[in-house]
Amino acid sequence: MTDNTKSILVLCTFPESASVKTIAETLVNEELAACVNIIPDVQSIFRWQGKIDNANENILIIKTKDNLYNELEKRIKELHPYELPEIISVSIEKGLPEYLDWISESTK
Repeated sequence: MTDNTKSILVLCTFPESASVKTIAETLVNEELAACVNIIPDVQSIFRWQGKIDNANENILIIKTKDNLYNELEKRIKELHPYELPEIISVSIEKGLPEYLDWISESTK
């Protein structure tokens, strides 16, 4: 499998807001993602600028292709309100071949 068809998951947290659905739709409309799952009401506890902080967030699980990662990352950074957004790519080692084909066919 080449990088042109290798599927990945990109995990990204966003603050709780109505705009998170619009952001997910934008990524799919621009064919940077085949699908975006929004998991709401996640409590995050983290260290930021030397202090322990917490926030209610949404986790986006973005299904895309490895060769789109850089463009997707750039677009998320344009849309994201955080100074330092969480954007993490995870390789998909195995999956239902037809589903992985669908990811490839549904993106640029």
